[in-house]
Amino acid sequence: MQIYLPIAEMPISVLLILAMSVAVGFISGMFGIGGGFLMTPLLIFLGIPPAVAVATVTAQIAASSMTGALTYWRRRQLDLRLGSVLVAGGLIGTALGVLAFNAIRRAGQLDAVIMLSYLGLFVVIGGMMLFESLKAMLVARAGKPVRLERAGQHPAWLKLPWRVRFYRSRLYASVWPILGFAALVGFIGAVLGIGGGFIMVPALLYLFRVPTAVVVGTSLFQILTTMTAATLFHAASNQSVDIVLAILLIIGGVVGAQFGTRAARNLKGESFRLFLALLLLAVGMRFASEAVVKPDEVFSITVQGSR
Repeated sequence: MQIYLPIAEMPISVLLILAMSVAVGFISGMFGIGGGFLMTPLLIFLGIPPAVAVATVTAQIAASSMTGALTYWRRRQLDLRLGSVLVAGGLIGTALGVLAFNAIRRAGQLDAVIMLSYLGLFVVIGGMMLFESLKAMLVARAGKPVRLERAGQHPAWLKLPWRVRFYRSRLYASVWPILGFAALVGFIGAVLGIGGGFIMVPALLYLFRVPTAVVVGTSLFQILTTMTAATLFHAASNQSVDIVLAILLIIGGVVGAQFGTRAARNLKGESFRLFLALLLLAVGMRFASEAVVKPDEVFSITVQGSR
């Protein structure tokens, strides 16, 4: 069964889109990540224009993050104070990111920027996660205790002026590093169509040393707000949000996120981090092949629309 996408200007399989969005929503609910780092490349691989894929996926990220955030809020595993600071920085970065997105698009370099950015992010972050997960698995197999920094022990750069106590996260730190990092994640998310959770979650764990119990819910709360803003900004500024595609992605994403949050209770960290690292590297290698493989048509002429 196929349906025509009015903004992307192409037909697409409904069942395929629903299956993809359910799977990505599941991962989103389980790990506290928006899932756009998977969904956006998948849509691009299906032939959907990158500008439409980036703008439309933000709606799906917002929807799946909402269901997950509500679940963690009911479990009292969401730090609203820390989440509010992350949201403030994220909204600033999102607005700047949409402006940069429009400027890059007008310059005709959007496809190249998205491809190279995804390639770099996936290879670097995937490689780091692969190293960390393999190291943790080897240590555990050898019977040695895994050494982790305890929550509440923070580096000097979190002791800058304007320190605030975040009780649920057991964090007493300056808001400036938190605002700056959230703005960076919001900027990246708006340009690339990702929630930024696969950056935010490791940062909250390893840089800010927030307890694992509240990291996922707090990340989802930040993603929900910034991706809602990104959807509105994209729709108002460049009209590249495909409402038909967005509805399909939202339906699948919401369903998948519900199952993901339930599965997170029985999550075994090292094994799944290894799987996620391999998945990131695989998608990164797919983008690398697009960048280096010679196309079938070296020279081609296309008519660019006014959008």
